[in-house]
Order: sequence, then C-alpha cells, then structure tokens
Amino acid sequence: MPTGLVALLDDVAAIAKVAAASIDDISVAAARAGTKSAGVVIDDAAVTPQYVTGFSPARELPMIWKIAKGSIKNKLLFLLPAAVLLGQFAPFLIPIILILGGLFLCYEAAEKVLEWLHVDETTKHEKPAIVEGPGREDEMVSGAIRTDFILSAEIMAIALSEVTDEVWWQQGIILALIGIVITVGVYGVVALIVKMDDVGLHLATENEGFVASFGRGLVAFMPKLLTTISIIGTLAMAWVGGGLLVHNIAAVGWHGPEHLIEVISHPLVGLFPETAQLFASGISFAILSGLLGVAVGAVIAPLVHKIIPHGEAH
Repeated sequence: MPTGLVALLDDVAAIAKVAAASIDDISVAAARAGTKSAGVVIDDAAVTPQYVTGFSPARELPMIWKIAKGSIKNKLLFLLPAAVLLGQFAPFLIPIILILGGLFLCYEAAEKVLEWLHVDETTKHEKPAIVEGPGREDEMVSGAIRTDFILSAEIMAIALSEVTDEVWWQQGIILALIGIVITVGVYGVVALIVKMDDVGLHLATENEGFVASFGRGLVAFMPKLLTTISIIGTLAMAWVGGGLLVHNIAAVGWHGPEHLIEVISHPLVGLFPETAQLFASGISFAILSGLLGVAVGAVIAPLVHKIIPHGEAH
C-alpha cells in the first residue's frame, strides 16, 4: 500500500512538472507573441480616447467599460475560435492574412503621415462629432467596437503567427491570455488618459498653491500626451505593417523586399562596433520597414478613397 501511494505521488509530481513546464512555455510564447503586437496595441490606445471626447465626464468611464466589454467579446468569442481553427486547418492562409493586415496598417499609418504633411486633405481622419445623448453614445460605442474588431484581428493574427508550433489548446490559452492582458492594459490606459484632465481641473479649482499649479499643468499636458501617443502609434503601425509585409511576402515566395532591406542596412550596420551590430541591425530593419510601410500606404490611400468615400472608410 505505501509503495502504491509513493508511486502515485511520484506520478502526480511528474505530471506537475510537465504542467509547470507547459505553463512556462505558454508564458514565454505569450510574451513573445504579445511583443510582436505592440504597434497595433499602441494605435488602439491612441485611437480610442477620441470616441469619448465631448461627452460629460460622468459618461466617459461607463462608455470605456462598454467598449472594453465589446473588445473582450471580439477577441474571445469571435476571433479566438477562428484563429485556432485557422492554425489547425489552414495555416497556409496565415501569411496571406498577415499581408492583408500589413497593408491595412500601412494604409492607416500613411494617412496620418500625409495628414501631418498636409499632402492630401482627403486623408484627414474625421473626428467624431461632439453631440451628446443616449443615441449618440450608443453610436460612438458601436463605432469604437468596430474599430477594435479590426485592430484585435490584427493582434490575434500576429500572435497566431508566433505560436503556430504549439498544439491547438496551447494556442488557445496563449491567444486568450494575450487578448485579456492587452484589453485590460489598453482600456486601463485609455480610462486613465481620458480622466487625467478632469483630475487636473479638480486639483486646479479646488486647491491653491503647488497643488493647483500641478492641476493646471496636468490639464495643459494632456493634449501633448495624446499627440505623443498618436505619433508613437503611427510610427509603430508603419514599422509593424512594413515588417508584416516584408516577412510574409518572403514566406509566400518573394524575397525582393527582404533582400532590398538587407542590402541597404548592411553597410549602415557595418559602421557600428561589433558588439552593437545586432542592436543596430534591429533598428535599421525597423526604420526601413517603417519607410516601406509609409510608401506602400501612400500608394494605397488614394486608391481606397476612390473606391470607398472617406467618411465610410473609417
């Protein structure tokens, strides 16, 4: 009897070790896949605050909560099962889907760059009209959830491409973890961003001295913060979109863009000490991928506006 119990405990210990190793593998894979989605995540955080702009402060957090619930539903109920099925039965479609996603990100990034440069007034993103009311609130929440669906699909596709070697249930866990963590992170940051000016205004009006000055400074800082996030998000979209095109076009058989970037970056990387060349190579790839992304997006943008009226494209 004791021998049987010891054997059982040994089996339990062995199973626990395997489970712990699987958890470690899942954690590492989730972190790797989540990092690849950084550009889309930043853009999500940069885009969402505009959907609650103009509403009363009391409605901002409830609206963000509705959008966050819609985002979780998008990821876990629709995109997660589709991604797992895709990974199991049609993995050959993943590079094609990522190419389409890369084109979308390049288009979005190029539109913002062209807007900054005032190259084409038709590329300006239309901001939501500032009109309050239950109907308008529902409309803005629905619009935000639709936008989130596109960005979430990109996040899931990018993450899936990093975990194709895992078994289906591990893919499901990894994608679920990424979906939950990113949603909590993005909408937590969005909630913080949209309430910071209210906090600053309260500090400025209800206090004196240093606290009031800090509040006024916070109010003045928030537009600059939103601008900075928008710029970072645009650069990240160009980098991620261009990188998706380069890697996945190569995956389907055309290595031209990949070789072009290697030819351009090789002499530049050679200017750095050997210890810094790996880092320099990564930076040069990101910059060149971003430039490629903006160039491709600049070609796509006018074509899109000819096919789809600009007000409907967003």
